[in-house]
Amino acid sequence: MPVGSRLSVRLADFGSRSLVTHALMGIGFVGAVVSGLFVEGDIGVISMVAFINFTAGLWISQSIHSLGNAATDDEYNGVLMEVLNRVS
Repeated sequence: MPVGSRLSVRLADFGSRSLVTHALMGIGFVGAVVSGLFVEGDIGVISMVAFINFTAGLWISQSIHSLGNAATDDEYNGVLMEVLNRVS
């Protein structure tokens, strides 16, 4: 029996973690666009920059994490292939 919750067992696979990270990056980018277009004044600018910084931080983290995974024998071929494998 694996140790941890069902969520931690699901996220043990690098592809699942990659999908979650990319989804969070997408949400952060959409938040930046929405706050930049629809929130007026300094609050809109500050929130847009904060969302962009959050998205950039996730992107850097995912890039470093992918480099670490490249040294393993895991059959990860990128997030698009993960999505295609899960859909088909």
